[in-house]
Amino acid sequence: MRKVVPLFLFALLGFPVVASAETAISAESILQSVDMVWVMIAAFLVFFMHAGFAMVESGFTRSKNALNILMKNFMTMSIAAVLYFVVGYGIMFGTSGGGIIGMDGFLLSGQEDQIGFFVFQAVFAATCATIISGAVAERMKLGSYLLLTVVMTGFIYPVVGHWVWGGGWLSELGFVDFAGSTVVHLTGALGAIVTVLFLGPRLGKYSGKKVNVIPGHNIPLGALGVFILWFGWFGFNGGSTLAADPSLVPSVIATTLLSASAGIISSAFYSYAKFTRIDASLTLNGALAGLVGITAGTANVSLAGALAIGLIAGIILVEAVQFLDRVVRIDDPVGAIAVHGICGIWGTIAVGLFAVEGGLFYGGGASLLGIQAIGVLSVIAWTMLTTAAVVFIVKSTVGIRVSRQEEISGLDFSEHGSQAYETSRGIFNENLNPSVDGDFGVGLLHRLDSLNTETKTPKETKTAQ
Repeated sequence: MRKVVPLFLFALLGFPVVASAETAISAESILQSVDMVWVMIAAFLVFFMHAGFAMVESGFTRSKNALNILMKNFMTMSIAAVLYFVVGYGIMFGTSGGGIIGMDGFLLSGQEDQIGFFVFQAVFAATCATIISGAVAERMKLGSYLLLTVVMTGFIYPVVGHWVWGGGWLSELGFVDFAGSTVVHLTGALGAIVTVLFLGPRLGKYSGKKVNVIPGHNIPLGALGVFILWFGWFGFNGGSTLAADPSLVPSVIATTLLSASAGIISSAFYSYAKFTRIDASLTLNGALAGLVGITAGTANVSLAGALAIGLIAGIILVEAVQFLDRVVRIDDPVGAIAVHGICGIWGTIAVGLFAVEGGLFYGGGASLLGIQAIGVLSVIAWTMLTTAAVVFIVKSTVGIRVSRQEEISGLDFSEHGSQAYETSRGIFNENLNPSVDGDFGVGLLHRLDSLNTETKTPKETKTAQ
């Protein structure tokens, strides 16, 4: 009996301990599950952003290239997912080699418990690459674009990511880029500007001192794409918390919402002040400008700071588009370089000004601002040099630009042998656009030849902006 009583007392005393431990384990497991579900939902939203990119790019360009743009976006996502699994994740998050590049973790070796994190980062890698797609639209060979995508997603982008998010030298320096104004958006835009410089403008874009309008074929489709991107951006920024943190996620979502809204307002009214009308394409891109601008500091700035960043981003966007198009004469059909590049720089620098902790406007001095500038300049140097080397090699070997006749007839026809839109009049309307270098009848002739029909090339006509 004396043996039974101590055992009974021990059981009574021990039961709360065991129950408490089981409760703690259960609570921890639930929290981990909630965090993972949030990150996965965010990954789905970022994946859905690629539908937005496809709609924006195809809507802002001519219908004869819509199918080609859709194929580029599908291929970009697929190539990025596979390459990021094979090498990209390891380069980005593997054990750091001198703060420059990851050295292990390829094929997720030793990282089996990070599969969810890999999925989230893989869709980010594809986002970086698809920025290039819009800027080079209507004139780049599909195969050459895919080669560039391989290098961008498999090497160039992961190296930048390692510097900032993988424990590399910029992160040790104190560089802040919460969700990727520089890592994702500026890197993609730099790849785009280098490629466009090698490619040259579309036929008919510039004639002498004139800048000719080549209008997109479906602005409502582009507007739908912007709404999809805005929706997906809540996952892009919100998921970068990597946890369902009730104190952080709502703030990140709110700054994202306010900056995008401010970007729309400022680009709309600034375009009205500048051109006496609210320009639709600039206003739509103003939303993206505000989103790119807030991405670096979305977790570091106040709601008022997010409004200021978005308002300034919208104005920068309007001026950047005009500057690149008319002064530098860089032909970017969708404004990707201005949106993701110039506004990406602004968003990164804005952290040094508006960050609640360490920002210049909050008494933090110029230290963080200087670090942000160093990070931007470093990424510019790395991305432009490596991209230039890749594009030069591709251009020197297989070439990067389609032929003149292929460009005029449309990449849907020349690259895929079909068209996005099949109507009785569709094959005629596209090529009667007078903004194709005065030779717009060649595309029409190209198709009529198959019908043994003779026609004459119409007289050169230009539409000035």
